[in-house]
Amino acid sequence: MGSLFRCEPMTLCQLFLQNESAYSSVSNLGELGLVQFRDTNASVSNFQRRFINQVRRCEEMERKLTFVEKEIIKEEIRMEQVIDNPVAPQPKEIIDLESTFEKMETELKEVNSNSDSLKKTYFELTELKNVLTQAQTFFADQETQQQVDSLDHTNLVPNEVAPGATSQHGFVTGVILRERILAFEMMLWRVCRGMVFLKQAELDSAIEDPITGEKLNKVVFILFFQGDQLKGRVKKICDGFHATLYPCPETFEERQSMLSGVKTRLEDLHQVLNQTRDHRLRLLSNAAKSIKLWLIKVRKVKAIYHTMNLFNQDVTKECLIAECWCSIGNLADVQQALRKATEDSGSSVPSIVNRMETKEAPPTFNKVNRFTTGFQAIVDAYGVGTYQEVNPAPYTIITFPFLFAVMFGDCGHGLIMALFALYLVIKEKALIAMKSDNEIFNTIFGGRYIILLMGIFSIYTGVIYNDLFAKSINIFGSSWYIPDYIRESEAKTSTLNPLESFNNTSPYPFGIDPVGEKCFLHFRRFLNIFCEFIPQVIFLLSIFGYLVVMIFMKWVWYDASRSGCAPSLLITLINMFMFKHDTTPCQVAPMYDAQPGVETFLVIMAAICIPWMLIIKPVVKQMGKHRYQVTSDGHEEEGFGDLFVHQSIHTIEYCLGSISHTASYLRLWALSLAHAQLSEVLWNMVMKNGFMHGWVGIIAMYIIFAGWAVLTISILLVMEGLSAFLHALRLHWVEFQSKFYEGQGYAFVPFSFQAILDGNPEA
Repeated sequence: MGSLFRCEPMTLCQLFLQNESAYSSVSNLGELGLVQFRDTNASVSNFQRRFINQVRRCEEMERKLTFVEKEIIKEEIRMEQVIDNPVAPQPKEIIDLESTFEKMETELKEVNSNSDSLKKTYFELTELKNVLTQAQTFFADQETQQQVDSLDHTNLVPNEVAPGATSQHGFVTGVILRERILAFEMMLWRVCRGMVFLKQAELDSAIEDPITGEKLNKVVFILFFQGDQLKGRVKKICDGFHATLYPCPETFEERQSMLSGVKTRLEDLHQVLNQTRDHRLRLLSNAAKSIKLWLIKVRKVKAIYHTMNLFNQDVTKECLIAECWCSIGNLADVQQALRKATEDSGSSVPSIVNRMETKEAPPTFNKVNRFTTGFQAIVDAYGVGTYQEVNPAPYTIITFPFLFAVMFGDCGHGLIMALFALYLVIKEKALIAMKSDNEIFNTIFGGRYIILLMGIFSIYTGVIYNDLFAKSINIFGSSWYIPDYIRESEAKTSTLNPLESFNNTSPYPFGIDPVGEKCFLHFRRFLNIFCEFIPQVIFLLSIFGYLVVMIFMKWVWYDASRSGCAPSLLITLINMFMFKHDTTPCQVAPMYDAQPGVETFLVIMAAICIPWMLIIKPVVKQMGKHRYQVTSDGHEEEGFGDLFVHQSIHTIEYCLGSISHTASYLRLWALSLAHAQLSEVLWNMVMKNGFMHGWVGIIAMYIIFAGWAVLTISILLVMEGLSAFLHALRLHWVEFQSKFYEGQGYAFVPFSFQAILDGNPEA
């Protein structure tokens, strides 16, 4: 039970590992995940460390495997998952793996290069085939020929032909993207002054780009012009619009012969492409069987050499010296792992584990399981606990979902939340195996047990509030009744007198009547215990502890017959500080005879605690020449003025914070009312409209219920749930943990293969 409320006791160890068994030792420790290594070579750069070349080799192997993995994913080939956890390969096996990966990458790159080259040729031949096919249509068009003839006699201006040059009729053919054809045509008209004739036709189907794989819609065009000067302008415009020009013979026979040859080459290329693709798929399919296994092995080897770079070497260069933090309870397992590594490596000299004495604060290691890890994460987000500090997580397991439920109290909404979380809990093994990359889903899934408890507690508080989707449920009957003199039409707006309308002999068994509506903490620092902890507890108990007692007294002593004289606790607390004790009217009269004396004594005690916290500690420290405790090997000394200022800030912060933090718990009441009002608004403005008679009512209810369900889930469950969650988080971080929790430690991050493979960057 002690380890639940405090972190595990830690020790700093020094490991002496023989060169022959060092690799196996680190591998075994990585499988256990029980030690956190320290960097004993902090002054040495990464490029000068002993095993940097091995790390680079592993990075190169990982790069090759990642490249192959991306190709497998691109082809949507299923990769076989690793069932058994493979051990890290020995150094002699790494050479074989390197050779395998090198051969696989080289062959795959060669196939990809050939495939890309073939696809590019196939793409160009496809475009050429379409150009030749459309050219047959262009030249067969008699109207086109007539327009060309008219160009020869009327449209062409003599000054466009250079002096001494012969006028030659010419044309170019090519393809261009469909979205560029309009601008292309306008540019031709402006630059060539209408001296060209453009004929175009869209391709029947899109062509796949050999580089990007996108489907491209293109247009085949033919441009008729006269003269070399226009020919140069036309080609420059085509280059500017990234149009691809293809040769096209002038005679029909030549075009037909060329088209026949292109089709033959396309058929041959198609067969070669299919064979190349089949070969590529075979390579990737074979790699997919082992790619996950290889990645795990390479990452483990990389982690081992990276960790060994943290070690130092003795003067004889026969062994490596490592320093690590380890839990005292796990020390035996660490020693057993080192013994096994020595046996497996065949070394004759065993590894040595030497516990070291240090003044450095150890890391904080709180053992968690899949149920408590979410609550521990809430605490650690505020601050990792100081070593051997009391852990608030066990209390948070109950208080967090309960405070959430106080604000979210509705058994209907709580049931939906609990069922959703229960599904995640039941299917957790399958969902973990999926390894989703969705950050929102992973966050919700990680807090599945928190959501489950929040839903269960919300059901409980919802039953107490008698609130089910903003509707009350009359299970046990009401203890209230309407007197005869109140008419039925006025019953809903009438105020009932408990002396007349309440059956005092039969109170409501559980919850709220359906008629009603909702209106060891200082680490043996004895000076801190005497000068801070004790006066702080007395201060709290004198004010708020007494207020809690008064609440229970009011519940017990005032029934329906005395409810008119029930005192206001807020007014009572104000009168307590003002030393005001009236006897009339009855609402402000003392609840018991000794109340004036008790309240005066408590106020005086609370007032005494303020100078107690403010003065005594600095004075005692100065007189005894005490020094501040720090978490490092160094010490620092402060004067009386600094001590007094620091203690003054601490005292003022505590006194004011005690009042403001206590008042902050009113957010429970405010959020509870807000949730109830929103739920009631949705019911009255949406769901209530679906209660109609006949077939119209059935259809209306079907539609309205869908809208009500969507609004309920999106607003009340998601938005209101998130709001209540954040307020509960604040109540724990600011109002609860700030009273006793330092959170000045640092987390224990062991060297663990599992954490590395799961993507934890700190591991």
